[in-house]
Amino acid sequence: MSLIIDASVAVKWFVRENLHDEALKLLDKHAGDLEAPDFLLVEVANVAWKKTVRHEITPDHARAIPVAAREFITVFHPSIDLVPRAMEIALLLSHPVYDCLYLACAEAVDAVFVTADQRFFRAVEETEFSARGAFLGGKIRG
Repeated sequence: MSLIIDASVAVKWFVRENLHDEALKLLDKHAGDLEAPDFLLVEVANVAWKKTVRHEITPDHARAIPVAAREFITVFHPSIDLVPRAMEIALLLSHPVYDCLYLACAEAVDAVFVTADQRFFRAVEETEFSARGAFLGGKIRG
């Protein structure tokens, strides 16, 4: 089964922070099964930029992250196709469309999305979408 990875997971492949080891384990265990909306690269690049502004990583490290992340994702799904459903989910959950793109993608390809974003996971876990989500470091179905 494919897993939809969000930016909070992808960044942890390259930055030593909380859940870094779990992200690497997921990458190792599910290599070849990782998918994402194409928007992931934009989000990953933005997070890398923020980490540079905060002096957490160097500019060279930031430049390398989105390029390297692209190598680990086997399929990128066009965000333009996911936006209408992501908007519906966002309205249902009262949660940002950005995050809901990952959930819409998981629905579209019958997969589970994996996040390290506790706020997003909590927004999903007690809803009709709970079977579609997994928290990094927790039990991942599939």
